Amino acid sequence: MDYTPNLDAIRERGRQAAALLKDSRVVLCLGNRVSLSVWVAGSMASRAVVGAATTAAEGLALVERLAPSLLVVSDQLEQGSGIGLLLAVKARWPDLAVLVVVGRQQRRRQLRQAMAAGCEGLVPESRFGQGAGLAALSTIAGGGIYLDRTLRALIQGWAPGEGPLELLSPRELEVLSLVARGTSNAEIARSLFLSVDTVKTHLHNVLRKLPARDRAHAAVLGLCWDLIDWPDP
Repeated sequence: MDYTPNLDAIRERGRQAAALLKDSRVVLCLGNRVSLSVWVAGSMASRAVVGAATTAAEGLALVERLAPSLLVVSDQLEQGSGIGLLLAVKARWPDLAVLVVVGRQQRRRQLRQAMAAGCEGLVPESRFGQGAGLAALSTIAGGGIYLDRTLRALIQGWAPGEGPLELLSPRELEVLSLVARGTSNAEIARSLFLSVDTVKTHLHNVLRKLPARDRAHAAVLGLCWDLIDWPDP
């Protein structure tokens, strides 16, 4: 494919991504050394990247030492498994945002493991530079969950556990849907014509009924259980 006509759009997405990440601390753990070099050298994240590795063990050590705000990991690494690294990171640092870049070998079980662990984003490597990467970064920066549309059939209708402990009310489902889009409590309040305190009450009830450890986990469960629709970027 001749990418020449797309160069300006790719550069613009890189500038937008750099703006999103300007206050972030990013650790990269990618099995493809070319992709890793492009991340580090390009305008997309050169200033935000604080560590880079190509193996799971090195990636885990960097996360422990550098305390990043975002981990970008590929499912295939030179040594170890990207999904295994995700599971290890989420077990120790559940609040660390993780974006998984999926290669050609898409395994349903591994992708489901990633979602169950609380992964904030899943993007195919082939679509990362075509806008999906920027959409994922934007959604994650807003506190939402991003799953590329090409992967949804592998995840849809599944989540760990048997379902919510209690049925969510229509208003609670509206709140949860907006949470999955990365919408803040104040923005939800304006959208639904509610007070921020009322939104917090609805969100507290959502966490209790699912049950979920935080709003990101609630969004994952809601999406995988088909309680809410997958948000478009």
